[in-house]
Amino acid sequence: MNATGFQALVESDRGTFEVQTAAAGPAGRLPLTAEMLLERPSGDVFGLTQNAGMGWDPRELGRPQFLMLGTNGGLRAADGRPIALGYHTGHWEIGLLMQAAAEELVAQECLPFAAFCSDPCDGRTQGTVGMMDSLAYRNDAAIVLRRLVRSLPTRRGVLGIATCDKGLPAMMMTLAAMRALPVVLVPGGVTLPPTNGEDAGKVQSIGARFAHGELTLEQAQDLGCRACGSPGGGCQFLGTAATSQVVGEALGLSLPHSALAPSGQPIWTDMARRSARALVSLAARGITAASIVTDAAIRNAMVVHAAFGGSTNLLLHTPAIAHAAGLRRPTVEDWSAVNRRVPRLVDTLPNGPHPTVRAFLAGGVPEVMLHLRRLGLLEESALTVSGETLSRVLDWWEGSERRHVLRERLRRADGVAPEDVIMDPERARARGLTSTVTFPRGNLAPEGSVIKSTAIDPSVVDADGIYRKTGPARVFVREKDAIAAIKNPGPGGIKSGDVLVLICRGPLGAGMEEIYQITAALKHLSFGKHVAVITDARFSGVSTGACIGHVGPEALAGGPIGKVRDGDTIRIVIDRNRLEGSVDLVGEAGRAFSAEDGARVLASRAPRPDLSPDPDIPDDTRLWAALQQAGGGTWGGCVYDVDAIIGALRR
Repeated sequence: MNATGFQALVESDRGTFEVQTAAAGPAGRLPLTAEMLLERPSGDVFGLTQNAGMGWDPRELGRPQFLMLGTNGGLRAADGRPIALGYHTGHWEIGLLMQAAAEELVAQECLPFAAFCSDPCDGRTQGTVGMMDSLAYRNDAAIVLRRLVRSLPTRRGVLGIATCDKGLPAMMMTLAAMRALPVVLVPGGVTLPPTNGEDAGKVQSIGARFAHGELTLEQAQDLGCRACGSPGGGCQFLGTAATSQVVGEALGLSLPHSALAPSGQPIWTDMARRSARALVSLAARGITAASIVTDAAIRNAMVVHAAFGGSTNLLLHTPAIAHAAGLRRPTVEDWSAVNRRVPRLVDTLPNGPHPTVRAFLAGGVPEVMLHLRRLGLLEESALTVSGETLSRVLDWWEGSERRHVLRERLRRADGVAPEDVIMDPERARARGLTSTVTFPRGNLAPEGSVIKSTAIDPSVVDADGIYRKTGPARVFVREKDAIAAIKNPGPGGIKSGDVLVLICRGPLGAGMEEIYQITAALKHLSFGKHVAVITDARFSGVSTGACIGHVGPEALAGGPIGKVRDGDTIRIVIDRNRLEGSVDLVGEAGRAFSAEDGARVLASRAPRPDLSPDPDIPDDTRLWAALQQAGGGTWGGCVYDVDAIIGALRR
């Protein structure tokens, strides 16, 4: 960087001083009528003036108006080169989707509008202060997006275009809240894996592997450079971005076979054009969001989430979408019941070997739904944005040319059988795929917790399908101290057999940050599968291993996890078949005792003296934490329940 002199900052070329002081303005006349001038709000009339002022042909300003909302980021040149970088590949290319959709709206003789609310990258903010804003951002973005919809009073419908971890849930919350408007969701797709290299999940562990001598500096430099095989789309694994796309389609908000399309390719832009066409058709038929996002749609989304083995973050986002739609929020008991009924059928990263583009080619959401339909697990009368019921959609998909051609494309391009990516229940069972999530309770998590039990390394699971671990606690109240201990190969470092307990990282302590740098390091270190994690924080959707999160109550809300001491003996039991589990204090200072006695020991202890919110937690996030706690807390989706908040303020 160079310092610039004062004169170069304040002086301009003399030619710039020739300032024009008036211009003729657009030619033509606004399509006004006497009725409009007499009866319509002045804003409607002034809006036409603005539309003409921006250069649209005044003769076309009477067309039906539709709003496109996007989470775009960065500035691209016409040839795709970056002029200014975005935060992540997930919002880098979606301006192309908006352009394709806008062109289709014009072809449908409509008038397109576009507005934007960009989103952060949860990978970029891992281990930083930025991660404390991550979950809070979702609510902020949903507020902004809803305000943008209401600020265009003349729109006939809304097309939402988003890709990644927080922008996409925020967009779904927005569309679900627009109950009287037609809405369609366009998912931003996925990036390709590198021809030779590591996916964007594994590559986030290069620091820890280097620290333990498992990678050279040159290997880390090389792998880190080429993890993204293409410049756009969400990461190549079934993390929160990809799972959110899947859930959006399962809700009926996206056209069939939209989720997980490879970003930038013709099949991806074709989806945007057809989605715009669908939005106009919904408006013509009077089908609104309230007809799409129903209790049945929420139940279908939960079933599909379980079948995919999706991110545990959707346990936060799905209730938030239901709340936005004015529906009952699913509870822990609902999630548990679904996961007991529904087998996991999809074998993609991070739980399996296949990148998400293969799941798309194997048939994506509708292919999984075909299997779920045969099991009687779907509510097929649910309406979708195609204007038809889910039953009609699946009838079409089963015999469609699209299905057969793309599945054959997977065989030819990658040499992979689609049945090895999306399996029938018998094949999945034979391959050892287990149900997605378990909700352990115990004296350390009396309100519950969550573990993606299907992602525990099978080599540390007993022959009866139960993961059992008893080990000493290593307690940390700051994430940076925990990751430093993981990277430390010396005597003070985390070692095989430890139970890493990370507290004060829930909503009140750190905005309920993701701790993927910790789970990624443990997954990809040679000894990591022999370390368990317990935390009141949450996990990235790409996290795997014996990682128990969402522990409630959180430490700063008086949870017993805030009383654990270094060296305490902790016992974890996770039954991956029955989807039952427990996490308990069972010993201290060399003395062993039962879980019941452990509860009494915890009750007799004072909270740890080092419990405190992170000193860097922003005031914005502290406010979010207080509001969401009044609105139902973590298990309620971290939403703003306005009536509950107002009630709390009046007390």
